[in-house]
Amino acid sequence: MAGYLSETDFVMVEEGFSTRDLLEELTLGASQATAGDVAAFFVADLGAVVRKHFCFLKCLPRVRPFYTVKCNSSPGVLKVLAELGLGFSCANKAEMELVQRIGVPASKIIYANPCKQTAQIKYAAKHGVRLLSFDNEAELAKVAKSHPSAKMVLCIATDDSHSLSPLSFKFGATLKSCRHLLENAKRSHVEVVGVSFHVGSGCPDLHAYTQSIADARLVFEMGAELGHGMHILDLGGGFPGLEGAKVRFEEIASVINSALDLYFPEGCGVDILARLGRYYVTSAFTLAVSIIAKKEVLLDQPGREEENGSTPKTIVYHLSEGVYGIFNSVLFDNTCPTPILQKAFVCVAPFLEGNFSA
Repeated sequence: MAGYLSETDFVMVEEGFSTRDLLEELTLGASQATAGDVAAFFVADLGAVVRKHFCFLKCLPRVRPFYTVKCNSSPGVLKVLAELGLGFSCANKAEMELVQRIGVPASKIIYANPCKQTAQIKYAAKHGVRLLSFDNEAELAKVAKSHPSAKMVLCIATDDSHSLSPLSFKFGATLKSCRHLLENAKRSHVEVVGVSFHVGSGCPDLHAYTQSIADARLVFEMGAELGHGMHILDLGGGFPGLEGAKVRFEEIASVINSALDLYFPEGCGVDILARLGRYYVTSAFTLAVSIIAKKEVLLDQPGREEENGSTPKTIVYHLSEGVYGIFNSVLFDNTCPTPILQKAFVCVAPFLEGNFSA
């Protein structure tokens, strides 16, 4: 073990002891508390994170995983993934500081934000983070001035029109602009070492992965013609983290493997990586919240009446958390969390499983 974890970072439980069992103990204790408000809390099954990692290695054996810190920066998660040997994809100075504080070396960090503050580029340079991404001339100029020894990865746009969370409307260079950007980098003495893309989160279109890898091959050839040492392919992320997704991770992996065999065959000298967030943590986290109020309301179905002439009613429950807090994924990722009543006699009634971490 690399020494990232200590015994204070997790709790070992007996075999067969489930998240449900732990929640029952915790919620019962909370319901019997006599002082203070009962706050919402998460329970994390770090074993689920480990299982996801081994599934990833089995399905995509040629791909090195990097964890997207902004998805869930819980210390336990970061330390477990660091112990497993993952790299880390950081979007800002705070995230770089966070992973370096637990001992992650700069060589395992990607500053993968195409729009960076100059001060944070300088921070990356000072602390040895050399792998950065870009998708426009202005960003290239900033890096050339503030971090001339950086190794740059060109982020290209994809067809993510079918994705739940498309990203290409704000990130990614078009294929038409790539040669110009690569030429500009050469003139500025900035070394471009690879290509990255992201098909968006929740992408059901398997062809998008194949097409993006094919496009990356074209950009590799452009870069090589101009004298850039192209050797990194970044597949991005957005892979599903829950069972029941429209397209299973194993299906996505199969398509990616076929495309890699065609465009970046084994032995071609290219280091292939991916940046994953929700894939690792979504299924590992369970949220417990309090029901703080309930009320009876009329069903909004005009013309529908019961046999006795009364309008049907339903119960609306109010929780201690909302969509501008823990449940922000309802707004940003179109998720629909499923409530489960823990115990009828426990006042901290439901816990919900879903993507509350991305």
